[in-house]
Amino acid sequence: MTIFCSHCHQPLQAEMSCLPRRGKQAPRASRPFRSTKSASKARRDQINAELQALRSLLPISVQEKERLSYLHTMALVCLQLRGAQLFPPGSAPPTGPALGTELLSLLPGFLLVLSANGKLVYISENVSQVLGLSVVELLAQGDTVFDIVDGQACEDVYKKLLLAQEEPGREVTFVSEMCTSKAFRLQHGGNRVVTVCGRFVALHWPPSPSTTAFLALCTPVMQLAIDGEAGSQDDIFQSTHILDMTFIDVTESVTYHLGYRREELVGQSWYSLLHPEDADLAAAQHRAVARGAGARPAAGTAVLRVLRRDRAWAWLRVSARRDGGGRCITCTCRCLREEEAAHLRARQHRAAASP
Repeated sequence: MTIFCSHCHQPLQAEMSCLPRRGKQAPRASRPFRSTKSASKARRDQINAELQALRSLLPISVQEKERLSYLHTMALVCLQLRGAQLFPPGSAPPTGPALGTELLSLLPGFLLVLSANGKLVYISENVSQVLGLSVVELLAQGDTVFDIVDGQACEDVYKKLLLAQEEPGREVTFVSEMCTSKAFRLQHGGNRVVTVCGRFVALHWPPSPSTTAFLALCTPVMQLAIDGEAGSQDDIFQSTHILDMTFIDVTESVTYHLGYRREELVGQSWYSLLHPEDADLAAAQHRAVARGAGARPAAGTAVLRVLRRDRAWAWLRVSARRDGGGRCITCTCRCLREEEAAHLRARQHRAAASP
């Protein structure tokens, strides 16, 4: 019986010359894309050169460019490309070089621009004053708004952005904790709560997802654990009471916030303005301050509804403390949006429920 070779299908010979010799490999087809150390180095050098070229085009200082990692460089490049797509050269963007440091310093928060799918398009440089992170450091968290807000709020943020996109021009507001620097968290005990208020605007006609942007102002919500001196802020007024919470004085700015003149409130009880559902919470705050617990900034803080002169309800964050050698109580009241009040109340309930 003849045995045929499995390689050449010829009758098997004694020398088996058709088989590859031991110790040698059969010839392989040429591999033009075979990787070598020199080729890998050439590719790395080319990538580095391209990244250096991209870095040189970024509109930031030389010192900032020198500190950029490759990851940060690509994040900034992508941000610039998204901005150029929505605001082509020659158009009038809502923010840019004309919006200088002086003007940004007057804003109560930072500016944020998002694409239709939530991608970050623009973040104003004064974001570091609110979050303790520079634009570059914030981009290291991710390239969408969902990467920089608290994970539990992502669903609510998505719904609000979808609502705003369905009705361009409609203003929507959402409140969420945003990423902050480690130094900020150590100083303030957590991330910063920020109110984002904005709307979708069609930048070109006809409008489409690629030509619309969400323009927003992000303002910090006063932390419950902080009772800073805020007398100069526009959304603040102060009142002074005797120990039973009868008004003995109030700043004139109360007229702007609640509609009452100072003379109308002096002699009235604080409880006469409170929403019935908030009376127990206000009484608990009153007792804590009267017993001396209000000496600490956060001990006498509550979120309450009070009656305006036009019979509407206003949300206030009220910080109370004993003053005048313990003979009176001073309240610092900050006006809140409904979304801010809901967020702060939820935090209060969680703090009260935690052991």
